[in-house]
Amino acid sequence: MSETQGDEVAPGILSAELLLRPGRAANAFEETVQRLLQSIRLGLIGPGGRLPAERELASMLNVSRDTVRDAIAALTEAGYVVSRRGRYGGTFVMEELPTSTPVMDADGDLVPRGGVPRAEIEDTLVLRSILEVGAAREAALCKLSGPDRERLWQALEDCRSSAPEDYRRHDSRLHLLIAELVGAPSLLPLVADARMRINELLDGIPLLAVNIAHSDDQHEVIVKAILRGHPEEAAQAMAEHVAGSEALLRGFLA
Repeated sequence: MSETQGDEVAPGILSAELLLRPGRAANAFEETVQRLLQSIRLGLIGPGGRLPAERELASMLNVSRDTVRDAIAALTEAGYVVSRRGRYGGTFVMEELPTSTPVMDADGDLVPRGGVPRAEIEDTLVLRSILEVGAAREAALCKLSGPDRERLWQALEDCRSSAPEDYRRHDSRLHLLIAELVGAPSLLPLVADARMRINELLDGIPLLAVNIAHSDDQHEVIVKAILRGHPEEAAQAMAEHVAGSEALLRGFLA
């Protein structure tokens, strides 16, 4: 029996209210700040690293140079970057970054966040699981080039050899690389957004040596499954890895 009669849609399937709700208040400036902040906090540009020139950033982000300049000013005010003049000048990531992930207030300033609502925590955990388990599965299905295989193995080694204060950055880079290897342009920004939200939660709990060691072991299982081309093994290993983080977060943040 059809679920529709004429032009009338049967009730109880999906409601338009799911989509007819306020979206993210985003404009070119906010998006530029967000992308630069992600690049810094997720370790794509490490402490002391130099940002691309304003003209290059404007081209990469498809915004005006004025927008890039305003975004850099906001990040400078918040303590994330510093601009230096001279022959070897430019905009550089601070060696020591603020400990908490900021949010943008109504005036466009980056300010510390007071807390994360419980519903948002659950939403973040579910989103991360869907994205990262799927990314691991798809990466294992890809025919990776020699250089990509080396990149993946190097990212794993960087995690294992990193100092505790650098671990979150290298951990994020490994997870982002797995998403990048899938080759779907829309996937990486979604994983980066979810990763920023997860890191904000992880920054609120202790980073214990035993947890780092366990995470490294799980990373190795994931990477080896991807390199061997075993999608279900990679997905299962990532699911277990994500579940471990969820258990820690729920335990500490309950």
